[in-house]
Amino acid sequence: MAGKQVIIVTGASKGLGLAVSRLLLDKFGCIVVAISRTRTPEIEQLLATHGSSLSVIECDVTDAAGFERAVTAVRQTYGHVDSIVLNAGVLEPTGKITSPQLSVDAWKTHFDVNFFSQVDTLRTIVPWMHMNSGEIKGRVIFVSSGSATGNTFGWAPYNASKAAVNSLCRTLAQEEPEIVTVAVRPGKVDTAMQAQIRQLQGSDRMDPKDVSMFINTYDEGKLVDPMDAGHVLAALAVKAPKTLSGHFVSWDSEECSDFWDTK
Repeated sequence: MAGKQVIIVTGASKGLGLAVSRLLLDKFGCIVVAISRTRTPEIEQLLATHGSSLSVIECDVTDAAGFERAVTAVRQTYGHVDSIVLNAGVLEPTGKITSPQLSVDAWKTHFDVNFFSQVDTLRTIVPWMHMNSGEIKGRVIFVSSGSATGNTFGWAPYNASKAAVNSLCRTLAQEEPEIVTVAVRPGKVDTAMQAQIRQLQGSDRMDPKDVSMFINTYDEGKLVDPMDAGHVLAALAVKAPKTLSGHFVSWDSEECSDFWDTK
């Protein structure tokens, strides 16, 4: 275990987070701490094959005290934390800003998951990263979205929370020059969230044209493989350079070409 990077992945039990965790273990030889609300069969299977390098912690990211206890245990076990991939997030609620069904309380719940949990996480993690040696003390990889700069009908909370995440990334890069922080747009990844979007067909919570676009992307086999976007996220967690700190990048952009999976 000596010399291995210790990387925390939130929302790690399925989809993109699971892909990132698997790649960090299999390809990059890291110690992974997978944090998620529940243990899925997929994460249990990964644990069965990587028990010595994988720890799975059940914790809701909105439980700040619980998350701090979990990370404290990680540091006590491994002595350090090198990187974190902030993947936990939700799409709901959807609907027009003025819709009676889209309450301010629903907005607050959404932001608790997609934004404020990340603020709490950074307040816990970053001070410990500063105890690491080397020019780069740690890395924070934010899983963002094209919605951060978009205006999808009915997605006001999601659009706004991802824009806030990008702002958090930029500001952290200014305030913590020894920590490399990157926000990544993974594209339309073939995950449960995409299935959720397709099920909104006929709903008044999205523009029918947008739902049709997502359905067509799926039908045409154009969704991003979680292992492809996941490879970029995993590689950035291991070796993102200072030149990318504070940037918002697409996983398939030229800026990320050094982190693509070339097999």
